[in-house]
Amino acid sequence: MAATASPVVSVDVFQTGAYATVLQNVEPPGRCERSDSCIPRPPKPLLIASPSGDREGEFPVLMLLHGFLLYNSFYSQLMQHIASHGFIVVAPQLYTCAGPDCTDEIDSTAEIACWFPKGLKHFLPPKIQPNLSKLALSPWWQDPVGGTAKGVQTPPPVLTYVPNSFDIDMPVMVIGSGLGELKKNAFFPPCAPSGVNHWEFYIECKSPACHFLAKDYGHLDMLDDKTTGIRGAASYCLCMSGKSREPMRRFVGGAIVAFMKSYLGGEPEHLMLLKDQHIAAPLELQQVHFRL
Repeated sequence: MAATASPVVSVDVFQTGAYATVLQNVEPPGRCERSDSCIPRPPKPLLIASPSGDREGEFPVLMLLHGFLLYNSFYSQLMQHIASHGFIVVAPQLYTCAGPDCTDEIDSTAEIACWFPKGLKHFLPPKIQPNLSKLALSPWWQDPVGGTAKGVQTPPPVLTYVPNSFDIDMPVMVIGSGLGELKKNAFFPPCAPSGVNHWEFYIECKSPACHFLAKDYGHLDMLDDKTTGIRGAASYCLCMSGKSREPMRRFVGGAIVAFMKSYLGGEPEHLMLLKDQHIAAPLELQQVHFRL
């Protein structure tokens, strides 16, 4: 029997990439003297991480959606890791999902996506162009949660508990946290409860799909090392967490880079290295599943 060689790649997705990056805030429109002379501004505040423009290029775009009651700025280190590998990362600040219904947040996301073709290029470094034919969306990746329990989903309900039922014509990656199902204290429920978390989302995805479960890390461990303010403090108090955020953040960032290089960059070897665990991850994986 002949041995099969592992794919060889020159980039470690878990380390900072080759591109210097820039991070900037972009605000929605204010008043201007002549509306016909205004650059089209986004419908919501944005945080954008991109290559800095030292090297000219056209880059795929990732829209990254922040978690419940969090700020987009809490993801700045994750965003810069992804951008350093040659991607443009756009994180809207969505305020609407502070109650029992997230419909407005979904509508705002669609509104921002519609703004991309006419507006995004104006808020990038001069030599950097967005390739909107290669666009990815992030809510499936970062420990998705659909409610507080199997019978209590956040409206509009997403989970049907029917395998392969999501009507999504694109590859999907789901990352779960091993500590997400555990309570931090007696006063609050788990941040990623069983029955409405990463595993249910993965089961309902159609192929191709992949699933990673990070052992000994929590629901918010991909955030920045320091998250300030009341919401930043709450991110430490409400969810179970690992010893530090850096390993989980590097894993999530690297997995996203590998996924996007595979499906948007035509370099499937990056994801296959993760599948076969031929590349040293910064943390221990409890489960790895692929349906290709």
